[in-house]
Amino acid sequence: MTGGAGFIGCNLIKELKDKGFNILSIDDYSSGFKENEILGVKYIDLDINHIDQIDFNADICFHLAARSRVQPSFSNPINYFDSNVKGTMKIMEWARANNTKVVYAGSSSKHHSPSDSPYAMYKFLGEEVCKLYKTSFNVDVEIARFYNVYGPNEVLDEINGNVIGIWQTKIQKGEPLPIVGDGEQRRDFTHVLDIVDGLIKIALSSKKHIDAWELGTGLNYSVNELFDFFKQTFQVESIQIPDQQGNYKFTLRENDDTLNQLNWKPQDRLEEHIKSLKIIS
Repeated sequence: MTGGAGFIGCNLIKELKDKGFNILSIDDYSSGFKENEILGVKYIDLDINHIDQIDFNADICFHLAARSRVQPSFSNPINYFDSNVKGTMKIMEWARANNTKVVYAGSSSKHHSPSDSPYAMYKFLGEEVCKLYKTSFNVDVEIARFYNVYGPNEVLDEINGNVIGIWQTKIQKGEPLPIVGDGEQRRDFTHVLDIVDGLIKIALSSKKHIDAWELGTGLNYSVNELFDFFKQTFQVESIQIPDQQGNYKFTLRENDDTLNQLNWKPQDRLEEHIKSLKIIS
């Protein structure tokens, strides 16, 4: 697995370990954390662009390593390209040489214009690299397209976190919760445990998707509705901030293939999750 010390990766490793799989994680810890490591799992501190420096075999590679978030990509487009495009090509080459199945972490940004941000462009290109290796080199690769993931071990810092993580940090600091623009942008918030379940189903299935397996709930909430959930639980205030470059107005799972073909059953856990948060301000 690449990115095993990150938010989604550590949740996936926990479930795989519970199921009895042997796991190797490759992570450069640029956004992952040592605290996310799980006892009994081997971790290698390595940039995925140097995967050819280590000798190992695997039946399945979950390729989760990437630079995430739209806003920081405007400041570091070259770093994002190196990780999200070049790094993905390195993984595909390694998989081709080792006859390994790859499950690639795609993004719902694919449903918007790639030129909206460096992040969107490079995740789009990452998917295209996977499709290239699938059709031209017969690499067994499936794309799992994520939406707005939340849950245990999510990133809380204000640069790399998503809105739920950022708001938790704001509450800890006793600060109002920032709402970008008018707050009417809608997001398909998907719990990380559902993402993990979907990834494992994709990895263990022999079914091939012509495009990508969509891992979203099929429901979405506006940021204003999300704030109402937080306000009911934490009695917080909000502050409006200007709209941001590359900010999408709408995300929502676009097809039911993962539900119908893989028997994936995501749950709407958003309000329950917010009520369960333990935040000390």
